[in-house]
Amino acid sequence: QAQLVESGGGLVQAGGSLRLSCADSKRSFTSYAMAWFRQVPGKEREYVASISWTGRNTYYDDSVKGRFTISRDTTTNTVWLQMNQLKGEDTAVYYCAAGDTLPNIRSAGRYAAWGQGTQVTVSS
Repeated sequence: QAQLVESGGGLVQAGGSLRLSCADSKRSFTSYAMAWFRQVPGKEREYVASISWTGRNTYYDDSVKGRFTISRDTTTNTVWLQMNQLKGEDTAVYYCAAGDTLPNIRSAGRYAAWGQGTQVTVSS
């Protein structure tokens, strides 16, 4: 069964950095767009960033643009989210997703495969 496995979450102070990883354990999504979403309790899952299957095209929500960087190793099909200048409002469970879709698509419903999520907590 295809799997996406996230890691790298944790507790960090405001202004700090974290790097999330998403491993496509069976390399099932090498030709898929990949994305990061986040969710806080009581709210819908929201788009953070996405990347094309080649890794050449990246897209960001305005709330993270300039602070977060998404990247991809096409050899291992690992996707990273480097998060800098973290703020309290970045606190959420972060999910990696894969979708047979255009990489600029921000709707969670267009992404068919999801990881289990990793908690990011930013303390002020």
